[in-house]
Amino acid sequence: MKKMTYTLTILLGTVVFSCTQQTEQESTTNGASDNVAITAGGQEAVDDDVSQKDVVKIAVGSKDHTTLVAALKEADYVNDLSNAGPFTVFAPINVAFDQLPKGTVDDLMKPENKEKLQDILEYHVALGVYKTENMTDGQTINQANLKNITLSVKDGKVMVNNSAHIIASVPASNGIIHIIDAVLLPPADK
Repeated sequence: MKKMTYTLTILLGTVVFSCTQQTEQESTTNGASDNVAITAGGQEAVDDDVSQKDVVKIAVGSKDHTTLVAALKEADYVNDLSNAGPFTVFAPINVAFDQLPKGTVDDLMKPENKEKLQDILEYHVALGVYKTENMTDGQTINQANLKNITLSVKDGKVMVNNSAHIIASVPASNGIIHIIDAVLLPPADK
């Protein structure tokens, strides 16, 4: 009988101790989760000042790409280009957008022209990483909108579609950005 009482006492003590520990853990967990801010959004919402920046964060940090960033936001492509990729982005500078006929950019930013804007932006993005040192004269690259660009290489300088020069390249955590001096316009559908 003493043995049974002793065993029941130990068992009861273990159950009470376990319940107390679980309640304390739940209360700590619940208290901690009440203090955590939950942010909406995908990869673009990640705040990281230590790691290499993705293609979107690099563009956002460039004073020469404010028009491109505004277009990416209007087309709802910020999250897409913040993801793993890898991407090669041909990023026109602001001056390149200024060279388009007057009113073109404003017209493209209208909600009713979102698909047209997306098509133009997709023509500036290729899946994969294409470094300038590996580009060859006459090379074609299929873009995200399934249309090709053609490269010309002379004296180590690369031109896209005989209209845009690659003036600099910036590596990113999810690909590479080639800064270009003209906007690439996709060929008309046949």
